[in-house]
Amino acid sequence: MPALRKITINPVSRLEGHGKVTIQLDAQGEVVDARFHVTQFRGYERFCQGRPFEEMPIITQRICGICPVSHQLASAKACDAILGVTIPETAWLLRELLHMGQYIQSHALHFFHLASPDLLLGWDSDPAVRNVMGVIGSFPDAALKGIRLRKFGQEMISALGGKKIHPVFAIPGGVSDALSPQDRDRLLGGFAEAYSACHLALELFKEWFWKHREEAMSFGAFPSSYAGLVDADGNLTLYDGRLRVKDSQGGILAEFHPPAYLDFIGEKVEPWSYLKFPFLRSKGYPDGCYRVGPLGRVNVADGFATPRANEELKEFRGLASNGILESSLLYHWARLLELLYALERAEEILHDDRICDTDIRVTAAPANGEGVGVIEAPRGTLIHHYWVDGHGVMERVNLIVATGHNNIAMNLAVKDVARRHIRGGKVTEGILNRVEGAIRCYDPCLSCSTHAIGQMPLQVQVRDVQGGLLYELQRD
Repeated sequence: MPALRKITINPVSRLEGHGKVTIQLDAQGEVVDARFHVTQFRGYERFCQGRPFEEMPIITQRICGICPVSHQLASAKACDAILGVTIPETAWLLRELLHMGQYIQSHALHFFHLASPDLLLGWDSDPAVRNVMGVIGSFPDAALKGIRLRKFGQEMISALGGKKIHPVFAIPGGVSDALSPQDRDRLLGGFAEAYSACHLALELFKEWFWKHREEAMSFGAFPSSYAGLVDADGNLTLYDGRLRVKDSQGGILAEFHPPAYLDFIGEKVEPWSYLKFPFLRSKGYPDGCYRVGPLGRVNVADGFATPRANEELKEFRGLASNGILESSLLYHWARLLELLYALERAEEILHDDRICDTDIRVTAAPANGEGVGVIEAPRGTLIHHYWVDGHGVMERVNLIVATGHNNIAMNLAVKDVARRHIRGGKVTEGILNRVEGAIRCYDPCLSCSTHAIGQMPLQVQVRDVQGGLLYELQRD
């Protein structure tokens, strides 16, 4: 029997972190299987043990330089729960404003720098120019607006936390500094340009979508469940709310307070990836696949609480009779809807009369032995769960990040795109780029995604020059 042919894409480009794809073809050149392997390992769950809990917002944000704000906020919320406190209203608003700055810079970065080369230049374009420099050359106005939009989000973060990356701001019990009226007014002056850039991005994507509607609706499309935070009215919320889970037809499977997540979510380990595979306990593994992030949030929410984003949502929802969109490529559209929401929400917060108040922190001794902090990071639901001893020293940590929640889905997307485009063993560079593009839809952050408690599986093989196995040692 002829051996299977294996295609390897290593590394996958235009995403944060290190991963590879392997595609197995049969003797006829048809795809048998395809997998997305996360090849880097970071053990934050382990080496945070023994640290004072109040250090966690600073330590855990070092997981990543792209989404440090998300980890800082989720960590601070978990620490609030350990203290047993409710933070002041102004501190809540300031944390949410920091969060919106993170969304603006992250979503702008992904669309203009990572996703747009495929859409604006084409899947099959020369890889030497299919990058942000190629976009700058062919679409200079859009590229410049994208850079400035990301800069606006970073300035929002810097105005609150003192620097654009790894700010010092959210702390247990509140925030470290108040917002000055001068910084408030300066930030308010940047919204006209920011809205213009966001609407340009929406126009560019929708123009591409309607020209390639068939491909866009089928690209990495498969039924799954979806999850995301919603507010008391069922609208999308990004900082705090109830976690809602819907099935592929739009029915609500569950809606619960986030600290109860372990009753609904389990995790599976596979030997071929360092990234764990979360799944819905009610459906089991792997049928319990669910998706988080922009598409997941838009699918579970009843609407947006801001007018411009909610109006844009109507066109998006009209693509499906039940309002549930399955194509992975539609993550890009949903991401731009959220970008518009983040701009509107940030502007609302900056106009709030309380935003420059100085009542921004409460202090207390640890009151609880554990705390859970859950927010919606740009890439999806982010969970920080801490257990502490009587002195507030970390005993155990559990982190489930957006890229983990989406792990089953990313593997399904890779397999779907590979099967659609690889026929009879014919493989082109453009086809392989489409396979990579299936992963880029989810905007994974692989640096954030891999954690472990205890020993990782280890396999060592010694082979002779002909490839024969001489000796094998394995630790589970």
